[in-house]
Amino acid sequence: MSEALLRTIEERTDELVALASDLIRFPTVNPPGEAYAPCAEFIGARLASRGFQVEFIRAEGAPGDSDRYPRVNVVARYDGRTRGQTVHFNSHIDVVEAGAGWTVDPFGGEVMDGKVFGRGACDMKGGLAASIIAAEAFIDVNPDFPGAIEVSGTVDEESGGFGGVAYLARRGYFSKPRVDHVIIPEPLNKDRICLGHRGVWWAEIETRGEIAHGSMPFLGDCAVRHMGAVMEAFERELFPALDRKRTRMPVVPEGARRSTLNINAIHGGQTDDYDGLPSPNVPDSCRMVIDRRFLLEETLSEVKSEVIAILDRLRHTRPRFDYQVRDIMEVQPLMTERHAPVVEAVAGGIRAVLGQEPDYVISPGTYDQKHIARIGHLHDCIAYGPGILDLAHRPDEWVGIDDMVDSAKVMGLALDGLLRRR
Repeated sequence: MSEALLRTIEERTDELVALASDLIRFPTVNPPGEAYAPCAEFIGARLASRGFQVEFIRAEGAPGDSDRYPRVNVVARYDGRTRGQTVHFNSHIDVVEAGAGWTVDPFGGEVMDGKVFGRGACDMKGGLAASIIAAEAFIDVNPDFPGAIEVSGTVDEESGGFGGVAYLARRGYFSKPRVDHVIIPEPLNKDRICLGHRGVWWAEIETRGEIAHGSMPFLGDCAVRHMGAVMEAFERELFPALDRKRTRMPVVPEGARRSTLNINAIHGGQTDDYDGLPSPNVPDSCRMVIDRRFLLEETLSEVKSEVIAILDRLRHTRPRFDYQVRDIMEVQPLMTERHAPVVEAVAGGIRAVLGQEPDYVISPGTYDQKHIARIGHLHDCIAYGPGILDLAHRPDEWVGIDDMVDSAKVMGLALDGLLRRR
């Protein structure tokens, strides 16, 4: 049966390419959340025509949801002839803005030189297309299989996944007994199995001052200068300390096998939503957004305390220094065990299709596995899919046709291992 499955997927290469191109042509840009509903409806209609039971779930009340930009998710399920376990393929349909520098239409889904081009080609509509073809081929070759197969297209992963997987997980879509194994076709290369990701703490730090006339700054207290002291302390103390931290997690690329902090944004004083000259004021507020990525060996409390300790010391040593910290997002690091069922099933597929041992990696950034583990309490979950992660979010993004076909074959064999042989 495995040979028939692989042959069936190979014969559907043109269909796979056409499906990836069609998905790319939906400009599902987030923010604000364009074309979510049409894209979800397209996926749902295709899977319904092949016997799947389809649901559309709008994440009402989620961040960004509105009548103009509804957060519409699609979940499709195909039940086998007998009871068994369920394998779920989850892909996000949202993409980042196209940006400048493209030499092709970012939403054209053009096919050239063995590649499909467009925003979201590798991240991750190529993976979504591969999972659909794999599921359909498996069902056609194994009509009497036990268990069930689910395919979902979810929204807002690029902005945290709160209107997508997080919303669905709170409603039981990613928990036992409904689902047993989850594969997320993120672009980590077709010979890699991504076991999880580093942790993240997003926060806003605000320094405070006192407004005064800019010609007499000595009468006020400049919040921007206070933030400058924070920056200087980070450069002198925090960044060197983070550089010294290393992890046993197989994070890629190599530079991410340590703790990192990115200053995502900084703003103080006059806003930029005006025409003409700024008013001569001493700024009484300055805000910095930090993006702190941390390791399995660290705790969230330790991560926060490193920053708070610096701010508290400045409060006691710098005249009139005051601050406030606001948490934006907290995610614990994750690493699925290598001997978990879904890991071993995908690894077997890689060996059979590519003739090599898989590379086990950890993502430097988070993805929707965090919600499946934290909210759904389902830990037999990995990321595996076609595409080169370095191409994501860049101009002329593409996914290789051969990579999509090979990944679809691996996914098909993983279904075989998790369902039929069980």
